[in-house]
Amino acid sequence: MAQFQPTGFKVLPTVVKNLLIINGLFFLATISFGDVFNIDLTKILGLHYITASDFRPYQFVTYMFMHGGFAHILFNMFALWMFGNTLENIWGPQRFLIYYMVTGIGAGIVYLIWISFQIMPVANQIDLFLQTRDLAVLGQFTSEHTFRLNEYSGAIWQQFQIFEQSLKVLSVNPGNTQAMQTTLSFMAEYKEFYLNQNVVVGASGAVFGILLAFGMMFPNSLIYLYFAIPIKAKYFVLIYGAFELFEGVMNRPGNNIAHFAHLGGMLFGYLLIVYWKKKGVFR
Repeated sequence: MAQFQPTGFKVLPTVVKNLLIINGLFFLATISFGDVFNIDLTKILGLHYITASDFRPYQFVTYMFMHGGFAHILFNMFALWMFGNTLENIWGPQRFLIYYMVTGIGAGIVYLIWISFQIMPVANQIDLFLQTRDLAVLGQFTSEHTFRLNEYSGAIWQQFQIFEQSLKVLSVNPGNTQAMQTTLSFMAEYKEFYLNQNVVVGASGAVFGILLAFGMMFPNSLIYLYFAIPIKAKYFVLIYGAFELFEGVMNRPGNNIAHFAHLGGMLFGYLLIVYWKKKGVFR
């Protein structure tokens, strides 16, 4: 029975090596630009929701090289080396790079589709109030929506405090035009702020695509969890995929992991492998 376990760093294939270097450079640049120049590279290079003012098409690529912390990049780069090393040696650099990019971009697409089910109802309700100026619509929105704002949210925090005062005025005097205008202004600003808060970063989508490919190519190979617990690759992939689906659907409060991006990477990886098999070019 074939087995697979990490045995230490050896000579790395070209694409995996360069991906490790590029991700490391992006991580260092994120820290350096923030500390030295006060420039938030996550805001520029992370993948924003497609209707957000900070969204740029290039973010479908750049978000894969951004990470939210040391543990985040460490896990992703270790998994990239552990499984990607084998795949690139078998497929060659060109096919491996295509697979990596397709799964990474695909992960971003799936994530945006999923997150739209959470974002669009909020944006639509704000638009309805801005169009109708109906305080009943606003009242329903404020009763259902949690404004996750604090003193670290920037200038909008002060606007929010004025907004709360305006709501009190409107509750007593709905015809107060100044309070209504202040409320309308804040809600328009808040919509833009809200849309821009949904940012995804990391190579996890592509890494999960690589994990799927490894499980499909070496289904009976043993992966040693924590270097001690053996589990066949096919079961590892199935369990991990089921876990990501469960966590994504549950959408627990405070969980900022893009589970559906992970699933998106696996989905696009599966579709690409099936396509290659049909074309007769998959090994």
